[in-house]
Amino acid sequence: MTLHSQKRSFGKGCNVSLFTLGTMRATENLDKMYSLIKSAYHSGINHLETAASYGKAEILIGEALKKLETSEKIIKKNWIITTKILPKGDFNYLKKNFENSLTNLKLKKIHNLAIHGINIDEHLDWVLYGEGRKFLKWVIKKGLVNQIGFSSHGSYSLIEKAINSNFFSFCNLHLHFLDQSKIKLAQLALKKNMGVLAISPADKGGRLYSPSDNLLKASAPYHPLELAYRFLLSKGITTLSLGATKAGDFNIAKKLINSSQKLTSSEISALENIEKLANEELKSSKCEQCRSCLPCPSEIPIPQILLLRNISIGYGQLEFAKERYNLIGRAGHWWEEKNASFCIECNKCIPKCPSKLNIPDLLKQTHNLLVDKPKKRLWS
Repeated sequence: MTLHSQKRSFGKGCNVSLFTLGTMRATENLDKMYSLIKSAYHSGINHLETAASYGKAEILIGEALKKLETSEKIIKKNWIITTKILPKGDFNYLKKNFENSLTNLKLKKIHNLAIHGINIDEHLDWVLYGEGRKFLKWVIKKGLVNQIGFSSHGSYSLIEKAINSNFFSFCNLHLHFLDQSKIKLAQLALKKNMGVLAISPADKGGRLYSPSDNLLKASAPYHPLELAYRFLLSKGITTLSLGATKAGDFNIAKKLINSSQKLTSSEISALENIEKLANEELKSSKCEQCRSCLPCPSEIPIPQILLLRNISIGYGQLEFAKERYNLIGRAGHWWEEKNASFCIECNKCIPKCPSKLNIPDLLKQTHNLLVDKPKKRLWS
């Protein structure tokens, strides 16, 4: 049985479900892509998110949608599709790659096209003033795309600049309950009538599908992931990306597919219990993420590193924090470049901190706690 689901306005485009199937983790074979898209449909999801850089994702989506139409009578035109291009290349390169995407997806036009990873100033300049702008104006004029957006793993100021450029109609951002640093950016985008997609709130949001015992206890009677989803939906975030790998990953989405209302008193209480847990574990060493310590003379991303400390100690999500910390300096512009070992203990950050934290000491502690052998990224 297919669930009837609430839809939200996504920029200038078609309305999308509260959850989106992200396809980066479904590229093993056609059977897996077919099965996950079918599960998404029966969970009330109408939005698929992909990228040309996700291996064979576009090809598999095209084949899966064709097969679903013939075998299950699930009409392809009912799907809203977002794909992405990297911010590089000249007009001819971009045109060729985009035409490949249309061919692979078996489409004549694409609903939403995002610039994948506006992570540094040069990327935004490429879109607003360079070859990217030339291509994007062409693709809109030709009616091959309904609207243009962007995703970003970049700094707060860069994302703010991109939103305020008024060039984009939607954005994909890292928005999480355990990391609320970009919620204000999402609210800025929503005020401009942009669509906002939360990137990987389950996995990048703290691997909440695998919570610590303490986190589970604090969130009762809810699952931490359910609370994290509800927190974002109650903030008005248009849609939450679900990087499913199996049918069971849709269970919470099914439960919440129409749950955009304000938080209940019970949910608020559970969220407060989670914060109480973190405060008790971290005591006076909790970083409040105010960013007053920046800029660091050594260019250390102090708030991001101390956030990982908060998550590992305060919420017990140690393995997640280790994985993220050990990607620092190994993912190019997709993540931070310098870890805590670059601290020279100049102590210039200490008087800036409203919480009077001994930041150099906390950085050293965090490095010793989290440093480990890095794991391979999904796409690298």
